[in-house]
Amino acid sequence: MDYFLISTILIVLAAVFGYINVRFLKLPTTIGLMLITIVFTLAVLGVAQFNDAILIAEKELISEINFEKVLLDGMLSFLLFAGALHTNFEQLRIQRGPVLAFATLGVLVSTFMVGAVVYFLLMLLGLEVEFIYCLLFGALISPTDPIAVLGILKQAGAPKKLETKIVGESLFNDGVGVVIFLTIFQIASQKTGAIDAFSVLELFGLEVLGGILLGVALGYVAYYLMKTIDNYDVEVIITIAAVMGGTALAQKFHLSAPLAMVTAGLIVGNDRVRSMTMSEITETYVDKFWELLDILLNTILFVLIGMEILVLTLEGEYILAGVIAIPLVLLCRYLSLLPPIAFFQKRLDFVPNTNLVMTWGGLRGGISIALALSLSPEMHRELFLVMTYVIVIFSILVQGLTVGPLIKRVTRVPEAE
Repeated sequence: MDYFLISTILIVLAAVFGYINVRFLKLPTTIGLMLITIVFTLAVLGVAQFNDAILIAEKELISEINFEKVLLDGMLSFLLFAGALHTNFEQLRIQRGPVLAFATLGVLVSTFMVGAVVYFLLMLLGLEVEFIYCLLFGALISPTDPIAVLGILKQAGAPKKLETKIVGESLFNDGVGVVIFLTIFQIASQKTGAIDAFSVLELFGLEVLGGILLGVALGYVAYYLMKTIDNYDVEVIITIAAVMGGTALAQKFHLSAPLAMVTAGLIVGNDRVRSMTMSEITETYVDKFWELLDILLNTILFVLIGMEILVLTLEGEYILAGVIAIPLVLLCRYLSLLPPIAFFQKRLDFVPNTNLVMTWGGLRGGISIALALSLSPEMHRELFLVMTYVIVIFSILVQGLTVGPLIKRVTRVPEAE
């Protein structure tokens, strides 16, 4: 099956499922597409009891797609740039302290807490898994997914200060989370078991700081080029080149492409930069292009997530472990956010129940699934993939559907604040 045919099938499915959602279900796009795709896949499994032609075709389609590579090496850079481009830079600057603390310290603390509780949970279930592999699971499930968060928060009606914290954290913590995952992955892959602390710090520093510096460079190069011309079509192409060229450079020099794209997107999307570089028509075209691309890639991504159920090894004990892990992961996130919130709430005006809303609104999505798919069989890939999938499904469908009512109920702050 060639790439054009695969892309065609995915876009046709996304269009059909998107129409069904908008016409009948009227759910947020992220939730609606994933729900419809899961129902469609389960229906295919049911029909396969009588005629397995459609099931064979769907499995062939999924087997031809390297979900990990497609998302982490391709789609993610575009989605993060688009998300950062439309983020309120001034609000993010004001909230930079807690946002950075949530995205770094919070993810790191959550990684070790989740790793510890999952290690003991699996022991109780009679599944012997080494602690280092449980840490890998903690690293892949701790970051919130900006793609899922951005799509749902648009309709949730969160106060701006709170929305900035959640969106800002999700934009940065997935990049940090991927770096933490890769660092632990490298340690777990060493057969000798020897850990060189300096090498770990060097890898972490190169990925994080190098990615941010690359993003700054990309952002200011794009700023200069766009400032010196007034041609909306070329300026749109410059933003595409920044994303694609920046991603290629990050991969070449082993830097964090997600952090580079977030940084570049924030610079290009900054209101002050916009006023100095873009005419009104250019700003309209840039915004509309990236908004459309964001919607298109999101629809394809969540159709893929729904179809990935076909690659799971659905053992009963794996599903049980995933179900029990849901409240444990949520509790670890709640506790990991306590220190930064306690430190910053006296300096910044936090809305009521910030921790509760950030815990429930911290959705997991495709990034967690992609990282789980990258595990080797020795790292208990099938077990952690099923657990991840169960948590992601709960996160998108249950948390995603209820985060809006929760925000309105517990914050009690005017929407414009």
